Amino acid sequence: MSNTNKTLAPSTSAEFGIIGLGVMGRNLAYNLADKGIRVVVYDPFPEVRDSFDPSVSAGGPNILAAGSLQEFVQVVKTPRNILIMLKAGEPVTAMIQKLISLLTRGDLIIDGGNSYYKDTERRAVDLEARGLAFAGMGVSGGEKGALEGPAIMLGGSKAAVERILPIMKTISARVGTRPCCEVFGGGGAGHFVKMIHNGIEYAEMQAIAEVYSILRDLMGHEEHQISTIFKQWNEGPLAAYLIEITADILVTQDPDDGMPLVGKVMDVAGQKGTGLWAAQSALELGVPCPSLVEAVVARGLSGLKRERQLAAETLPEPSVEKTSGCSLPMVEKALLTTRLIIFTQGFALLRQAATTYGWPLGLIDAASIWRGGCVIRAALLEDIIKALESDKDIPNLLLAGQFKNMLVTGVPALRAVSSAALMGGVPIPVLGSALSYYDSYRSAHLPANLIQAQRDCFGAHTYERVDKPGTFHSNWQVPASQKKNNPQ
Repeated sequence: MSNTNKTLAPSTSAEFGIIGLGVMGRNLAYNLADKGIRVVVYDPFPEVRDSFDPSVSAGGPNILAAGSLQEFVQVVKTPRNILIMLKAGEPVTAMIQKLISLLTRGDLIIDGGNSYYKDTERRAVDLEARGLAFAGMGVSGGEKGALEGPAIMLGGSKAAVERILPIMKTISARVGTRPCCEVFGGGGAGHFVKMIHNGIEYAEMQAIAEVYSILRDLMGHEEHQISTIFKQWNEGPLAAYLIEITADILVTQDPDDGMPLVGKVMDVAGQKGTGLWAAQSALELGVPCPSLVEAVVARGLSGLKRERQLAAETLPEPSVEKTSGCSLPMVEKALLTTRLIIFTQGFALLRQAATTYGWPLGLIDAASIWRGGCVIRAALLEDIIKALESDKDIPNLLLAGQFKNMLVTGVPALRAVSSAALMGGVPIPVLGSALSYYDSYRSAHLPANLIQAQRDCFGAHTYERVDKPGTFHSNWQVPASQKKNNPQ
C-alpha cells in the first residue's frame, strides 16, 4: 500500500512531481513511471495519500510518495517540474500560493487540469514576475487515456513548454509515429484548445444522445438493437471513440435484473464548466457556434428534472402520431453531417482565437493530435486534416471539396430526420442547430436587414445600404394619422 507514512531519504530525487492523486493525476503518475521517469507524488488530502498504491503499476519502483508538501518539493530535482492535477479554480489557486514560498527561481509549475484559459493567462504573468515559470496543459482521454496515453495540449512560454515537451511526448498517445502532443502558443493557449475540444465533445455527446432518442422513441428500436446499429456505424465513416463506447453502454446490463443499465440512469447530465466556457468564448469572439451553445443549454434543461416531470403531465404532446419517416442509412448520414458541422464550428473558433490572441494555433496540429488518446477522436478528423492541408486558409470547413459529396447526401438526410423528430416531439437541439447553421451559412441573404432596421428605428444605431456606400439613419415611424385601426 501507500508509502506516504515513511520519510523519504534526503538523497532521494525525482525528475518530475505530481500534486493531486485523483483518477487523472494517479494514472499520469503511473504512465510516467512506466516510461522510466522517476516521479514523486503528493495529495493535499491525507485519505487520498494513504490510499495511493504505487505497486499497482509496473513502474511502481519509479514512484515516490511524499507525506508533506515540503517533503515533496525537496525531492523534485531542480529546476523543478511540478504538475498540478487538482480541480480547476480555487484548489489550483490555493496550491500555487502554497508552492510559491517553497520553490526557487526557475522552477516550473504546470496546471494539468481543466482550468479556464484566462486564469492560466493571469497565473502565467503573476508567476513569471516572481521568477517562476508556468504552463497550462490540457489533457484529454479520461482514466484510460491518462494511463495508456492521452492527447496533450500545451501552452506557455517557449522556454517552459520546450522543457517539458520531450516528457509529454513520451507519455502521450501516438497515431503512427506522431505523438498526440503539441504546443499551441503562449499563456492560456493549451487550455483554450482543450476547452474547445470539450465544447466539441459536449455537442457530439448531445448529438449522439438525440440520435439514440430518435432510434428509440421514433423508430421503436430497443437498446440492444441500437447497440448493434452503433457497432455497425463504428465500422464506417462514423467511426469514433464516442460511437464505440455508446455501443458498449447500450448492452451493459443491470446486475440486479439483467435489464439495460442505461435505462436506470437518471436523465440529468452533469457538467464541470469547460463546455460553458467554450460557449462563452464563442460569443465573446463573435464566432457562431450554435451547436456548442445548444449542447450546454441541453444539459441545463436536463437538470430541471422535477419541472420536466410536471410539464410532461400538463403540457400537450404533438397532435400528430409519432412516425419516424426515417431509415437507418438516413439517420447515419444525418449524424455524420451534424458531426462535421460541429467540428466546423470548433475549428472556426480556434481560427478566430489565433487571430485575436496572436497564438500560432495550428488547426492541422489540433486535428492531428485529436486523432489519438482523446475523447473526440474520430475517423472524420482524417478528412478534416486533408481539407486543411489542401487549403490552410479556408474560412469554413463546409467549403472544402472533400466534404461536397457528404453534404450533397447528408444535408437532405439531416432535413428529413430533423423534420421527423420535430413533428414527433423529440427534442433535437444540436441536430436542429447544426441544420440551421448550415442553412444560415449558405444563405446569401438573411433577414438580418429587418433586425438592423429595427435597431435603427428604436436606437438610431444606423445601417448600411446594399445600393450605395455610407452609413444611414432614417425615420421609420409612421405617423399615427396614417395608421389604420390604430388602437390608440
